[in-house]
Amino acid sequence: MIRILLYVAIAAAAAMASTAQAQPAGSPVDAPRPAAAGKPAATSPASTYRINAGDELEVYVWGEERLQRKVKVLPDGTIAFPLVGQIKVQGYLPAEVEELITNGLSAQYVGAVPQVTVSVVVPSGMQFSVMGRVKSPGTFTPGRYVNVLEALSMAGGPAEFANLDNVLIIRKSGAQLRALSVRLSPLFKLGTDEKDVAGGNILQIETGDTVIVR
Repeated sequence: MIRILLYVAIAAAAAMASTAQAQPAGSPVDAPRPAAAGKPAATSPASTYRINAGDELEVYVWGEERLQRKVKVLPDGTIAFPLVGQIKVQGYLPAEVEELITNGLSAQYVGAVPQVTVSVVVPSGMQFSVMGRVKSPGTFTPGRYVNVLEALSMAGGPAEFANLDNVLIIRKSGAQLRALSVRLSPLFKLGTDEKDVAGGNILQIETGDTVIVR
């Protein structure tokens, strides 16, 4: 009887030693792996581009394929989106439009609204014109923001006898037109320094601007 009990004890001890060797002390048992996230862990930098009429946007609501679509911004600056209706987007950042759509969808969900992503896929609404004494006047769609100096470059640069002391920018402000004066001549001379750049009033071009070089 004693021999049998001793054999059982030895076998139990061997089994415990084998289990301890197979799994180090302190390590979790069948620890579950974290579930895959429903969206990428890293997000792209926030866009600084403001939406214009004529732009094409892509809207994606995570987990809702029926709400994924491409929409074009209408001439009145709005888009139509399911369950939300007509939304004014012109002049807004993509992140701001994401918030507008999220707020519009909130009544359709008991809990939190899935993440909304808005991207500008075709920025065709950003247009301006350059006319007057430039080498290649015309209307341009850069797809990004440019300043008046870059606008002249896109138009081939100033032509001979162009007056760069008083380059005019005609800008729409609602139903009104404003005239902005830019002095670029010091930038085309030898010895240009930071003061010349600061004094040149190198304005950023806005959609709908007309640059006139006389």
